[in-house]
Amino acid sequence: MERRTTDPLTIIAMILTIIGGINWLLVAFGFNLVEAIFGPAATSILTKLIYILVGISAIYLLYPLYQMLTSPRERPVVRP
Repeated sequence: MERRTTDPLTIIAMILTIIGGINWLLVAFGFNLVEAIFGPAATSILTKLIYILVGISAIYLLYPLYQMLTSPRERPVVRP
């Protein structure tokens, strides 16, 4: 069985995007985890940096998603 390796940058982007998604879920319930840890975005450069990295990660992941959706795949043969 062939083991697929994933680019480390893609793994980091996925982790950051997941963290961002979880943070948005918590924001919906009135709690911002990133701001609770690093301070309000208006005053904390680190909080702004995390938001920027999460956004760049989401943009970066558009290309692997495009590749996944447009790559030829083996399709099962459907017999009537």
